[in-house]
Amino acid sequence: MAQHEYIYGIHALQSVIEREPERLIELFVLKGKDDKSVHTIVNQARRFGASIQFCQRKTLDDKADSEQHQGVVARVKPGKVYNENDLAAIVQANAQPFLLILDGVTDPHNLGACLRTADGAGVHAVVVPKDNSASLTPVVRKVACGAAEVIPLVQVTNLARTLRDLQGMGVWIVGTAGEADKNIYECKLGGPLALVMGAEDKGMRRLTREHCDELIKLPMAGSVSSLNVSVATGVCLYEIVRQRT
Repeated sequence: MAQHEYIYGIHALQSVIEREPERLIELFVLKGKDDKSVHTIVNQARRFGASIQFCQRKTLDDKADSEQHQGVVARVKPGKVYNENDLAAIVQANAQPFLLILDGVTDPHNLGACLRTADGAGVHAVVVPKDNSASLTPVVRKVACGAAEVIPLVQVTNLARTLRDLQGMGVWIVGTAGEADKNIYECKLGGPLALVMGAEDKGMRRLTREHCDELIKLPMAGSVSSLNVSVATGVCLYEIVRQRT
């Protein structure tokens, strides 16, 4: 495992400082940046003993490998990596577990957006396969606006096996597929539930589809055949929220 990683963006940094300040090693700030949120981050970082450096924009661009850092980049200790055992504990700790499973979402912007929406919807964990999936990169953390530091991202070795294990723990697996007979508004989506969303281009893999208890679709009234996976995830999650509340 890497000894450190870089995160950037005001919301992602605020979330780390509020929840895991012990991870903070060094803070790099754009020289001359006059912003209340940045001043707050600098003061908090100082209080927790992190080193502070004021740098030119090029230095921050290089460290973040992006120009979208909002003037703050931090070197931090790696966050916790969640696995199958953690997922089982999360399910057992909640009377009505609510999970989001992403089967092969490889675009970091989509993963970040899904994490942000999942956190807003009250999802207990997001599950992804270790292979053929985006992971917690700085881009994902930035797009997630702090949610990546809050909601567990569980990486599993074998997604089909994980679905079987979840079913054994009483979780109903609902997958999204364009060829499904029923749309989401015709289905009851209460109780312990895992929503499965497929990859951006191919949807769910065959084995994943076969392990779902129910398949649903979103009604599409226009000329496009599908929605962006992060948008579709938001629509589905909040219909589940509506039914659960």
